[in-house]
Amino acid sequence: MARSDAQAFVESHQDEATTQLFGITELCKEFGVSLRALRFYEDKGLLAPRRVNGARVYTRRDRARLSLILRAKAIGSSLAEIKRYLDLYGDHGEGQKKQVQFVIDRTDAEIAALEIKRAQIDTTLAELRVINAACREHLSRRKPA
Repeated sequence: MARSDAQAFVESHQDEATTQLFGITELCKEFGVSLRALRFYEDKGLLAPRRVNGARVYTRRDRARLSLILRAKAIGSSLAEIKRYLDLYGDHGEGQKKQVQFVIDRTDAEIAALEIKRAQIDTTLAELRVINAACREHLSRRKPA
């Protein structure tokens, strides 16, 4: 009965743009994540869904936060970094400037690290090509046995 009450509550808010609500299953399907993942993000303080008769009900804000969490994870951010970023926002968006600066700092650092890795990869590739060419040359000079 609790699930049907929660679903009815969610459905009653579906058409209201400012208070649109989502069920846990709906978000899982939309973002391709498991129920366990959403509960994990909740346990870590990244999401804070409402409860209706014990069932989780997510707001548009929670949905946006989930999208940001998944994007940040995709570029290698730790959950601690993601939480820090999300917490900068504040209750009413007063920390947006701090969020943007955080993203700039984080991406600058990641770009620099990746450029160093790319230079190292290019050096390694060049060395491997020299070794490969030398081995091919050596093999072509050998007489067949």
